[in-house]
Amino acid sequence: MTVTYDFSGRVAVVTGGASGIGQAVTDCMKAAGANVHVWDLKPAQRDDVTSHTVDVSSPDSIQTAVAKMTADGTKIDILSNNAGFAGNTVSVLEADPAEWRRIVDVNLTGTYECCRHVVPHMLTSPAGRIVNMASLAGKEGTPNASAYSAAKAGVIALTKSLAKELAHTNIRANSVAPAAVETPILDQVTPEFLQIMIDKSPLKRLGTTEETAQLVMWLCSEACSFNTGACFDLSG
Repeated sequence: MTVTYDFSGRVAVVTGGASGIGQAVTDCMKAAGANVHVWDLKPAQRDDVTSHTVDVSSPDSIQTAVAKMTADGTKIDILSNNAGFAGNTVSVLEADPAEWRRIVDVNLTGTYECCRHVVPHMLTSPAGRIVNMASLAGKEGTPNASAYSAAKAGVIALTKSLAKELAHTNIRANSVAPAAVETPILDQVTPEFLQIMIDKSPLKRLGTTEETAQLVMWLCSEACSFNTGACFDLSG
C-alpha cells in the first residue's frame, strides 16, 4: 500500500536534513508538496529545497535562519528535529567531559533551541507540527552511550512538556524513538556496539531512514490530531 500526503502550501524546517533520517524526511516532505528548508552544518546538495547552514547548538545560528525565513511574514508549519551527534562509545568513567557536553548540546539543547525559536512563528499555523527525533537509548539507557542516552531521554521529556504547554493551540508535538537506523551516524560507533544494537531487535536488522520518515510524515499530518506529547517507538 502506498501512503500519500498533501503538504501543499506548508513550510517545513528539517534539521539535519542533508543526510540520514533528515534527508529521508526531506525527500518525503518534498514529495508531499511542502516548501522545505533544510538546516544543517553542511549544505543540502539539491536544488528543490532552501538550504541554511545552521549549527543547532548555536542560538545565534538558529535565530539567523529563522529571521531569513520569516522576514516576509512566512509562517512555519512543520519542525522536524533530526540533527544529532552520537560520539564515541565509551563508559561513563572513560567519557571525555567535553564530548559529553557536546553530545548533550547538539541532541538535547539543540532541539530545545530550535523549538524555542520556531514555535512563535508556528502559532498562526492551522496545523503546526513538531516531531523531535529521540532514540530507544533515551528510554533504556544504552551502555557505553551515556551522554547520547541522557540527551535523548531529555528530548522525550522536553517534548512532553512542550506539548502540554501548547495543548491549547493548533500545534501538536511528538517524539520518535528509533532503534538503530542505517545512517552515517553509525560510523561513529564500533562494529561490536552496532551488532549489540541489532541483536536487541526482534527483527534482527537495522531500521531504514524511509521507515523512520514515514512515521514522521504521519505525525506531521492532520491525521495526527489527538496525539501530542507522545513518544512513538520504532523498535523493530
